[in-house]
Amino acid sequence: MAADFKLTPDQIIEIRRILEAEERTGYDDSASPDGLSDWVLQRKHAVSELAQLAQYSRLRPHTRAHLARGFIEKLTGNVLPTPIESAGVENVPVDVLPGVGATASKRLAVLGITTVGELLRHRPRRYIDRSSVVSIADASIDGEVTVVGDVINITVRPARSGRVRVVEAVVEDQTGRMSAVWFNQSYLTRTLKGRRNVAFAGRLEIGPRGRHITSPEYELDLGRMIHAGRLVPVYPLTKGISQRQIRRWIAMAVEDYAELEPDTLSDDLRGRHGLPDVVTAIRNLHFPPSLDAAEVAGRRFAFSELLVYQLAIMRHRHAWRDRDPGRSVQISGRVLAAFGERLPFELTNDQRTALAEILTDLQRDRPMSRLLQGDVGSGKTAVAAGALYAVVGDGWQGAMLAPTEILAEQHVATLRELLNPLGVRVELVTGGTSSGDKRSIWKDVERGAVNVVVGTHAIIQRSARFARLNLAIVDEQHRFGVQQRNEIRSKGYNPHLLAMTATPIPRTLALTVYGDLDVSVLHELPGERKPVKTSFIPVDRRDDAYSFIKRELAAGRQAFIVFPLIDESDALNARAAKDEFSRLSRDVFVGQGESVGLLHGRMSAAEKETSMREFRDGKTKVLVSTAVVEVGIDVPNATVVLIEGAERFGLAQLHQLRGRVGRAHHRSYCLLMSQTTDTSENARLRTLQTVSDGFMLAERDLELRGPGDVIGTRQSGELGFRFAKVTDIETIQKARIDAETLVRTDPDLLLSEHTTLARDVDGLLDRNEWYVFASSKNCLVFWINLEPDRFIELID
Repeated sequence: MAADFKLTPDQIIEIRRILEAEERTGYDDSASPDGLSDWVLQRKHAVSELAQLAQYSRLRPHTRAHLARGFIEKLTGNVLPTPIESAGVENVPVDVLPGVGATASKRLAVLGITTVGELLRHRPRRYIDRSSVVSIADASIDGEVTVVGDVINITVRPARSGRVRVVEAVVEDQTGRMSAVWFNQSYLTRTLKGRRNVAFAGRLEIGPRGRHITSPEYELDLGRMIHAGRLVPVYPLTKGISQRQIRRWIAMAVEDYAELEPDTLSDDLRGRHGLPDVVTAIRNLHFPPSLDAAEVAGRRFAFSELLVYQLAIMRHRHAWRDRDPGRSVQISGRVLAAFGERLPFELTNDQRTALAEILTDLQRDRPMSRLLQGDVGSGKTAVAAGALYAVVGDGWQGAMLAPTEILAEQHVATLRELLNPLGVRVELVTGGTSSGDKRSIWKDVERGAVNVVVGTHAIIQRSARFARLNLAIVDEQHRFGVQQRNEIRSKGYNPHLLAMTATPIPRTLALTVYGDLDVSVLHELPGERKPVKTSFIPVDRRDDAYSFIKRELAAGRQAFIVFPLIDESDALNARAAKDEFSRLSRDVFVGQGESVGLLHGRMSAAEKETSMREFRDGKTKVLVSTAVVEVGIDVPNATVVLIEGAERFGLAQLHQLRGRVGRAHHRSYCLLMSQTTDTSENARLRTLQTVSDGFMLAERDLELRGPGDVIGTRQSGELGFRFAKVTDIETIQKARIDAETLVRTDPDLLLSEHTTLARDVDGLLDRNEWYVFASSKNCLVFWINLEPDRFIELID
């Protein structure tokens, strides 16, 4: 695309001088006194030509390098790129399209569409086959058809209710007549009156008034049909935007802007996988000649998304391991022997393997980035204790972050039991710790007298000072935000990281979920753990379930009752925690001294802590809860969990809920109650009666219901993917292999055929987006970034 440049030769020389100076200084934004972005903004008359450089100062050096080199290449030929030519259509605002004003722009933003590029990648949910263009006489009843005819009459009349206006057009071709009917669209009388050769598409029916199509799509220009006479895309919508509007806008964007979109994939990559170029893919995504063509277009965009993602996490991995030095830990065999001898139990084979992997990482001079994944009760804390003892044995300190005060207290109790006899001092710091105790503890931490600190976010606040922190352990759900990361980094070291989760993720998802991490897995359960007896209870035996719980309470035990909802919903036929809490307190668990507690996600953090603490301490005997109880509470005295509406939970999540009991020597029970009559659904739930391995259940859920029940209800969308699916293992593997090849052959993606790919990877890294892998209430969040303190984040 040609451009009418406003830059003078002197200005071109000046910008070249600045960019070349940036190259010499490593792109540190020092060539212009106030930064290159400010230099651009001061030259308002040239902003359109230099629009990309206006972002320069906020980018990272590696991204600045790609941007600056591209401009220097263009300037060498004395030609500056227009923003669209150099960056495609990602930065072109969607309101450049006719008919997209301020109101429509706001509505499109709700769909995540603010640019033409985002509009072009707004993926259809499905396609309606209206490619069958037939005569009125040959149109099949109850089928999707397109007919072409003349509007010989159109009228508006009130419906019998009087509240609706009915628009009815009589349509005729050489073979017969039919009616087209719309509701409350009186403007159509002006649009269609007297029109000839109009295409009408919809489902043909027969009623008292003869053949008719209700609310048909129509086309006035038979040479440019997008609503009829073809495979018609159906898009996700939001309030105030119709299918007809968004199809028209996308059609304009395809015609005017698709050719301007640079291709992320090189000819070699596309040829290797049989994928179309980006322009063909865009056209076939929205207005395909066949469903096969639409499928191939979607596959092409899925592959490019996964390739960009894999390259980003490989670059992140490289940054963590190779660019940012860690502090190696000298591990003594004598120290490890002492730890093993003082353990009150024998480690499982999986625990020994995981600990060996962690200790190997700690001995390297690059920071460990490992996730310890273990089923409920698999002994992750014991492995963490071994790692902490090894670090302390070499004179370093460790910190463990937990999502709740109760879980932090549980970790402290376990670590003190395992490490105090070995001379390791473990302290607890939470929001509930008194100010005086905090000051005293942090004074000892700062002078190195405390070896391990366990707590909530309070342990990484500004007042926290470590003497020699070298291992940070992050347990389930904890949100490790930007400010907290800066705080821990400011304490003087780039510590090793060990994240822990009890969320069972199938191995088939590991390439995507744990792309930039090493993973250790605990499958085995310690020998003292007794299996939880799981029973499927029909809803008509609810009273029997209550009677069983009462017998356990009479024996001194406690029980959980879990519901899928907080409040009752008209849309969902399911019992809810708040209403059932009132009923159970009033009508069921009364008269025997049993008290009932309530826990759900809309309670404040303090209310949650109080509720869990009262249940843990035995002040309440029954805890009515939603799935928020899935992690974070350990009550050995609880022996029964009754899960209402079990059909609304995934198998992996049911297994997590089941793990709330069976934590002591008492026989424990999980009662699954389902309201569905679907035999296949109930068969799915009965899987829990015979399978106790959380990883096997997660695999089963992946097969039966997809990733939503394994890694969360939001699925791939939280990864920023529009097309890729985390269950598409074949494409993930292909993208990973190609990414590894590119990292070996062109690690900085400097070859000309990789220019757009480099832009997309840099864009992904620069956006600092969250990449969420959810397990219902608890989420593993990967922060993709080049900064050395970008840890895995665990949030609720």
